[in-house]
Amino acid sequence: MAIQQKLGLSTRLSQRLILTPSLQQAIKLLPLTTLELAEVLEQEVMENPLLEEVPIQESLSVDEMAQVEAKDEAEKTDPLKDIDVDKFFEEYLDDGEQRRTRPSEVPEMPPIENTLTETPDLYDHLLWQLHMSVSDESTLEIGEAIIHNLDEDGMMRASLEEIANMGPYPTEEVDKALALIQALDPPGVAARDITECLRLQLKQLGLEGSPTDLMVRDHIKQLQSHQYAEIGRQMSLTPEEVSHHLDVIRHLDPKPGLKYSPDRSTYIIPDVFVVKEGEDYRILLNDDGLPKLRISPTYRRMLDGKEPGSEETRNYVKEKLRSALWLLKSVDQRQRTIYKVAESIVRHQRGFLDQGIAHLRPLVLRDVATDIGMHESTVSRVVANKYVHTPRGVYELRFFFHSGITSSLGEAISSVTIKDKIRKMIDGEDPAHPLSDSRIAEILGADGLPLARRTVAKYREELRIPPSNLRKSVH
Repeated sequence: MAIQQKLGLSTRLSQRLILTPSLQQAIKLLPLTTLELAEVLEQEVMENPLLEEVPIQESLSVDEMAQVEAKDEAEKTDPLKDIDVDKFFEEYLDDGEQRRTRPSEVPEMPPIENTLTETPDLYDHLLWQLHMSVSDESTLEIGEAIIHNLDEDGMMRASLEEIANMGPYPTEEVDKALALIQALDPPGVAARDITECLRLQLKQLGLEGSPTDLMVRDHIKQLQSHQYAEIGRQMSLTPEEVSHHLDVIRHLDPKPGLKYSPDRSTYIIPDVFVVKEGEDYRILLNDDGLPKLRISPTYRRMLDGKEPGSEETRNYVKEKLRSALWLLKSVDQRQRTIYKVAESIVRHQRGFLDQGIAHLRPLVLRDVATDIGMHESTVSRVVANKYVHTPRGVYELRFFFHSGITSSLGEAISSVTIKDKIRKMIDGEDPAHPLSDSRIAEILGADGLPLARRTVAKYREELRIPPSNLRKSVH
């Protein structure tokens, strides 16, 4: 049967969101720290001759400069008059009322900080090795699941049964994938406890089955509590032999993953200051170090026709002017957006600012986004990599966002507050009879905080506090 095809023309009306280079620039400026923004502005000044720093004696704020330039350009007759600036930036400029009535939202883009990296972390390092070592799709899938369930120390925090249930995968295939990853660099990675971690490293040193390996396997608790004489007696070793094996063990790494996410000494420059004035809190943006920019008067006169120049030169200047104006507006809107987010955080976390961590409220991005009439992805970009100086110390903006539970009295309690309670309970426990996770859950339940034992264990591990049996051995 023949199929007939016919060519024709038709029209269709549709709405599409197009991220122009100017809008992309506005979005990319949001997650930058103050120092990073200063570097961007300095680079722009070097590349765009129309931008120049305002002399100190003539210094104007970025807000004032943007308003002046916008007013000047609105009075001119040039191609820029066709650009609807307010419409273009309505995601950032409006007060929220307009956004709530729009039928569609801007699709959420991945935060820019997820696309920038300096050195590979532990997960990247392991995934690269895995893909270089294995071609079997099933093994790759299981291996990736295992890698994504390692903590930053490189320890395996999910059981093999939990990994197997993700697929589901055959148990023998999970065992095979785990052995493969444990053979990767760094030695000792993907271990399920400290004993396995050290023994994996000894195995790669060719010391499997040696007295050092047996000492780790059978006497880890005594090693942690420094009972070296007792270890020597039980293993029939002289003090010199015990010392030799201890020297080998001391050169092993109990946290092999940390070398790929080292704690570096950093100098934090707050992006926002929250200052208490009487009974209220005032928000100040830190623009110290940011160059004050303006459009060069020389080039503006050229566009006004007050100075001679060819048409080609004038077109070049117009293009650079457009770029400079978008930069000034983007920086101005970045500052306004940061201010709005900080203001909302202060409103939500007033209890913390007044009375401390016990009064920290659960808060998610959606709460702030709804409060200020912006998209969650915008709030996420704003709080990324930024710090706020408060009367209670310097905190990352992300610190104020966390989950929580509802107490028996109906009050929302943040997970940070619960962790603080757990830490204080463990700090005050009897070293001879440390509190178990179950006992801590019982105490919290009696205080109106119903938590499962597994949740207590999770919070304890996030606090980097060992379980009760190891705390007893340590003391």
